[in-house]
Amino acid sequence: MRLAIDSGGTFTDCVSLEAGSLQLTKVFSTPSDPSQAILDAIGRLVPAGADISVRHGTTVGTNAMLERKGARVAFVTTSGFEDTIAIGRQTRQLLYEWSQPQPPALVPPELRFGLRERTSATGEILLSPTPGQLDELCDAVRASGAQAIALSLLFSFANPENERKAAAALARLGLPLSVSHLILPEFREYERASTIVVNAYLSPKVGAYLRNLSNSLTGTYPPGDLHVMQSSGGIIAAPVAIDEPVRTVLSGPAGGVIGAYRIAGLAGFDKVIAFDMGGTSTDVSLIDGRAGGPQITKESSVSGMPVASPMLDIHTVGAGGGSLAYMDAGGILHVGPLSAGADPGPACYGRGDGVTVTDANLLLGRLDPQNFLGGAMTLDEDRARACAGRFATEETIEQFASGVVLLAEVAMEKAIRVISVERGYDPREFTLLSFGGAGPLHACELARALSIPRVLVPIMPGALSALGILLSDTVRDFSRTVMLPFGGQSLEPYFARLEERGRQELGGEGATVRVVRSADMRYYGQGYELNVQAGPYMDRDFHEAHRARYGYSDPSRTIEVVSLRVRFILEAEPVELPRRPLEAGDGSQALLKHRRVHFNGSWHETPVYAREKLRPGDSFPGPALITEYSSTTVLPAGDVVSVDTYGNLLIEVAAK
Repeated sequence: MRLAIDSGGTFTDCVSLEAGSLQLTKVFSTPSDPSQAILDAIGRLVPAGADISVRHGTTVGTNAMLERKGARVAFVTTSGFEDTIAIGRQTRQLLYEWSQPQPPALVPPELRFGLRERTSATGEILLSPTPGQLDELCDAVRASGAQAIALSLLFSFANPENERKAAAALARLGLPLSVSHLILPEFREYERASTIVVNAYLSPKVGAYLRNLSNSLTGTYPPGDLHVMQSSGGIIAAPVAIDEPVRTVLSGPAGGVIGAYRIAGLAGFDKVIAFDMGGTSTDVSLIDGRAGGPQITKESSVSGMPVASPMLDIHTVGAGGGSLAYMDAGGILHVGPLSAGADPGPACYGRGDGVTVTDANLLLGRLDPQNFLGGAMTLDEDRARACAGRFATEETIEQFASGVVLLAEVAMEKAIRVISVERGYDPREFTLLSFGGAGPLHACELARALSIPRVLVPIMPGALSALGILLSDTVRDFSRTVMLPFGGQSLEPYFARLEERGRQELGGEGATVRVVRSADMRYYGQGYELNVQAGPYMDRDFHEAHRARYGYSDPSRTIEVVSLRVRFILEAEPVELPRRPLEAGDGSQALLKHRRVHFNGSWHETPVYAREKLRPGDSFPGPALITEYSSTTVLPAGDVVSVDTYGNLLIEVAAK
């Protein structure tokens, strides 16, 4: 039995596949120990003693960064560069602020150590550390009380000899050791050092969590595989995630993007905007199938720290179903980024006392209290109304709830503009693929605001991240900075060495994988690069990519090949999603009841449909609510929904 588990801020989702049948369960997350919710979810789907293979999207690393609850890290670098990790770049996030706010340092000054060594930019060893100096370094690190070590020497990507010597000496301390030429052999010393520090910062906590989870699974089920979702959109084995946890900091959201990409392809759409609204945050990503699918970036930042390892290009805002509403000192209403989370959760869950976006949707009639989670949970509308009474009178409570929903949608609209309009993409050419437990509640209004013509609500929208993890390929990425003029010499020897390293690390699996080569390129003298697929037309592809990104290109200029990349892909076992033939219908067999729903300032008697009873080919206009186990879809008046052959909801959105 194959299982995929996504640990979210409010719910933990588990999707299982056995003999071609998909099943889903949702349980409340347990932030203090996420493995408790995972074992609970597995226990509901899997009989004890069953043979299972588990794939996991984890937020342990993300939360450790956000809460600054990682390890005490010793940062070791070339003497004279100890403060690189604090100085950073000269970019100013707030251009006109005299005092630039800085996130708390992961490495305080007393934990920064310099080693007398030097490697030139071309890889020549200018100064090697002596055994005595290495012994002194080990003594200093031991005395510092460090719990993990980040080793990043200057130009170690060009020649790792000195870094190997330092790593061998520091390994004697028995602490988790993160080494830059093994994890990120690329230039830009600050970004490389920051990535290695983040890896060391997360290593003890993520490592202990994954080991405990693996042991717990082994204690209940036969020994099986535990794999972890990477931020780059591929699966890695748990031992790799333990050694390189920096690759998992966007683990859960990455599963959603892959799930959106796969479902969109089956539904016949190659250009979609993935819109994932969960309990704590909203993640959006632009996917252009004609340009290779989900976009990957190496310029991410996690909790103020640059991370240069490959990640899916996901933009996150603090607007989710659990986002709390509050009034500032001037009486102005705000929503988020603070969240009620899983504990205590929204007021309507029975424990919280703050008003959230979920409570506002309930007060507007857009959630059916008796059909939440398929009837497994009843929402407490009276408690939500009482909590909202602190902000509004009985006569104005609908206005207040509408304001909460509107502010959340404005924040999400801005996020979608960041990854589309601000990067030169026209949203009118895309389909909004909405998922997450709260996404379909707001998708149609967001699409209307952005002039997006249609919305696609996939099967299992509240657990698409888990489904995406189940559908993901196993992926390993290897890279190296080379700094070569394009056409000056063959790139083949460099690619061959990267592939050899990859096959050695993958062992027996290395012979069965598909290998994809690419290169980071730029015009000579530029400061940043664009990634293109390796091949005979790399120069042409680079000019076209530059024109698409910046609006111009210059084929007469010299092109520089900065870094080479090799991706090993072991394709996942195919999952055949069930299909049924289309048959024209109006969905009347799925009609449950009518209830009052608040739209555009007034109440309307609105039909409520059970999604599991809808048939492919059914089509009907709004207003309507479509309820299911993992989510609720709101269909405003004027919009028309139809059900495709896979059971996805395709909504044609009326213009403003």
